[in-house]
Amino acid sequence: MKTRDRHFDVTLRTPDTHLDGEVWLPAQAGGIVLFAHGSGSSRFSTRNRYVAGELVRDGIGTLLFDLLTADEEQRDNVDAHLRFDIDLLARRLAGATRWLENEDWAQGLKRGYFGASTGAAAALAASVDCDVQAIVSRGGRPDLAGPALPRVTAPTLLIVGSHDPVVVELNQQALAQLRCEARLEIVPGATHLFEEPGTLERVARLASEWFQRWLA
Repeated sequence: MKTRDRHFDVTLRTPDTHLDGEVWLPAQAGGIVLFAHGSGSSRFSTRNRYVAGELVRDGIGTLLFDLLTADEEQRDNVDAHLRFDIDLLARRLAGATRWLENEDWAQGLKRGYFGASTGAAAALAASVDCDVQAIVSRGGRPDLAGPALPRVTAPTLLIVGSHDPVVVELNQQALAQLRCEARLEIVPGATHLFEEPGTLERVARLASEWFQRWLA
C-alpha cells in the first residue's frame, strides 16, 4: 500500500504544561523540524507556516506548536515578559522534543529546530540537552542563548536580512562563539521580518537545503 502524507493536530505534554501543535508528515520523510516561534507569535505565524509548507513540499516533516499556553500568551501580550524568558522557552522546546521522541509515528525520524527571533535562542539552548541534528535561525537572537552557544553541537545556519544591521552584528557575535559547524547567510535587501519580495522564499530555500543535508 502506498504511504500517504499525513497532517494532524497534537497535544504536546511537557513536564509543566500541555501545548497545542500541528504535524505535517510527508510520505517517506526522514526527518522532522520543530518550529520555535518568535517574540509575540504562535504556531499560526504566517512566516513560519510558509517556511514549513516549503519544507513539507521538499519531503521534510514539520511540527509547529505554541511555546506558551493561552493564559501565558494573554499575560505576555500585556507585559511582553515571557517572550524574552529564554530559559522557559528552551525548557518548553526540550519538553516538546522529548515528547516527540516517545511518539510511535516519530520513531526513526531525525530532528531539527527552526527558530525565529527569540525562538532561535531557545532552539540553540534546548539543543544542548536534546538529540537534534540541525538548527536554522531566521532573523534570530542567538546571542540570547548566552553560555549555551559554545556547547551547541548541531550544525547551525543563521539567516539574517542585510537591512537589519543590529541583528546582523548580534548574529556575527554569536557565530564567533559557536564551536559546531555553523554559517551565517545574509539575505540581500531583507529587513527583520523578510517582508520584501522574494526574501522569505530565499529563507525557505536556504532552510530546506540545510535540513535536507543534515536530516536526510
